[in-house]
Amino acid sequence: MTPPEPADFVFSPDCPSRPVLDQIADKWSMMAMAVLEKPTRFNELKRRLGGVTQRVLTQTLRRLERNGMVTRTVLPTSPVGVVYSLTPMGESLREPFGLLYAWTVEHSEQIQRCRRQYDDQVARV
Repeated sequence: MTPPEPADFVFSPDCPSRPVLDQIADKWSMMAMAVLEKPTRFNELKRRLGGVTQRVLTQTLRRLERNGMVTRTVLPTSPVGVVYSLTPMGESLREPFGLLYAWTVEHSEQIQRCRRQYDDQVARV
């Protein structure tokens, strides 16, 4: 079997970009990174991310830390506190994420209209 062409490799299940895209495309990952403008404690992150459970936020932050996007610092306080910060690599995602976020806000009403039209058409079938 011949190896895939470089341009096609991103579509291969073996491409190392796949888990990275999975992380970046995850809503809670991007939202967590968006609120990490400065070092932030876990509970503050949870408060700012309405609707996230403690379990999901913990899993999200662990994956971000594992992938080098976030650092976790344990504070010598009682009770023990934890602060999360973006790494330089995580910080480098802020600009492209900002563009994606701006696009989402700009097109959200149009997308809602498309959804309603689609749902109406499907309901008639």
